[in-house]
Amino acid sequence: MGKLTVRALRAVLAVVLTGTVLVQIMMVWVVVSGDDPEDGSLPLTPLRLIVVLGMAAAQVALVCVWRLVAMVRKGTVFSHAAFRYVDGVIGAIVAVALLWFAVTGINAPGQRDDPGVTVIMGGIGLAILGVALIVLVLRMLLAQAVARDVEAARMQAELDEVI
Repeated sequence: MGKLTVRALRAVLAVVLTGTVLVQIMMVWVVVSGDDPEDGSLPLTPLRLIVVLGMAAAQVALVCVWRLVAMVRKGTVFSHAAFRYVDGVIGAIVAVALLWFAVTGINAPGQRDDPGVTVIMGGIGLAILGVALIVLVLRMLLAQAVARDVEAARMQAELDEVI
C-alpha cells in the first residue's frame, strides 16, 4: 500500500472519527439536558441512545481499520496480531446490525398502515449482517495466508539448515 493511499485513508478515518465524536457529544447533551425540541411524537431518547451506541461501534471499527492499515504499512498484517483487529471490525458490524434491528422494532408500531417499511428496514439489518459475514470470510482468507506464511518461514529455516 502506497504512502499516499495510507495518508488519504488515515485522513478520512480521522475526519469520520472526529465527526462521530462531535455528534455523540451533541446527542448525549440533548438527552442529558432534556432540551428536546421535538413534539414528542417519536421516542427520540431511545433512538438517540441507539445512535450514540451505533457511533461507538463505528468508532471501534475505525480504530481497528487504522491499526490494520498500520500493520499493512509495516508489512506485519499477515500475523496472528491482525486477528484481534479483524474480530473488532466484525463485532462492530454485528453490533450495528443489532442496533438497527432495535431501531426497526422502535419504528414498527408507527408503521401499522404501511408494514412494508418495517420489512425493508429488516432487510437492511440482514444486509448489514451480510457485511459481517463477508468480513468473516476475509478473516478466514487472512488465516490461510498467515498459516502459509508460517509454513514458508519454517521451510525456509529448514532450507537454511541444509545449506
